[in-house]
Amino acid sequence: MATQAHSLSYAGCNFLRQRLVLSTLSGRPVKIRRIRARDDNPGLRDFEASFIRLLDKITNGSRIEINQTGTTLYYQPGLLYGGSVEHDCSVLRSIGYYLEALLCLAPFMKHPLKIILRGVTNDQVDPSVDVLKATALPLLKQFGIDGESFELKILRRGMPPGGGGEVLFSCPVRKVLKPVQLTDPGKIKRIRGMAYSVRVSPQMANRIVDSARSILNKFIPDIYIYTDHMKGINSGKSPGFGLSLVAETTNGTFLSAELASNPQGQGAAVLPEDLGRDCAKLLLEEIYRGGCVDSTNQSLVLLLMTLGQQDVSKVLLGPLSPYTIEFLRHLKSFFQVMFKIETKPCGEELKGGDKVLMTCVGVGFSNLSKTLK
Repeated sequence: MATQAHSLSYAGCNFLRQRLVLSTLSGRPVKIRRIRARDDNPGLRDFEASFIRLLDKITNGSRIEINQTGTTLYYQPGLLYGGSVEHDCSVLRSIGYYLEALLCLAPFMKHPLKIILRGVTNDQVDPSVDVLKATALPLLKQFGIDGESFELKILRRGMPPGGGGEVLFSCPVRKVLKPVQLTDPGKIKRIRGMAYSVRVSPQMANRIVDSARSILNKFIPDIYIYTDHMKGINSGKSPGFGLSLVAETTNGTFLSAELASNPQGQGAAVLPEDLGRDCAKLLLEEIYRGGCVDSTNQSLVLLLMTLGQQDVSKVLLGPLSPYTIEFLRHLKSFFQVMFKIETKPCGEELKGGDKVLMTCVGVGFSNLSKTLK
């Protein structure tokens, strides 16, 4: 952890999670002003306040100051502590919103993190728990974060607007991360998926599976989509259904896509057939973008490369999302790390869209709070 470094100043409510996560890892305080200052309802939203409370729970000695209107936030990070934690997430955003940040922080705790998160497991905004389980966990394993206690389990499902889902995430701690060379995505060898339905007819999930297969069967025979119909207390408080699809390549790369039905009482009703078909098309689009990491996990892989040992890491990505581009700017201001970015136009060997090869040298980040056994 850095010594008392000078604090960074930002304005606006965008990229709040990025700034707080990078601040916690680098040990640099951050001040964010003008958070929705001109809005009719100014200041931090409930889900952001809940995120700050979560950071407070997993760290030790953090100082958080928020002004009365909630438009200015000062965060001075403490040490990442970990241990067993429970947290009730805001139902305005899904558990994925909180999990994405935890995936960045969990390997660097003092004690292995074991956390139960309650709230919405699948919604239309954030990556669902299913997708993070299928794509982010194998990605962390590439960096040497693995072990008995490394798991992400859905105990209960919860759909918006009521929520009521429950997820268990546990992660071991690591002193250093391995550098990676992910430059060859390989070819798609199989597609797996999960069609879930809660508080609606179990037939919904089967209808989703049939329509998704009608498109994907044209490309590859090895497709298996599980159906998951949770009953009783495990089904949360609101009805809904959805589908998450993951394509796995010969080199162990995972590309994902997902869709969920509209929340109860909002928007038009969605037919399960349309949802399955649209989700299959989204997966095909993600495969076209390609790369060794799908677009939801671009910023996670870049962060782990930055925090690696002082060695060269490379990763081949599809087109960078605007969120990732802003994340690269933040990495430069928090860690002084610049990436070498080479565009690889789609030629003979690279199918699909244009790719980007990202190269960096890790900062040699070492987990100082990990107790020596």
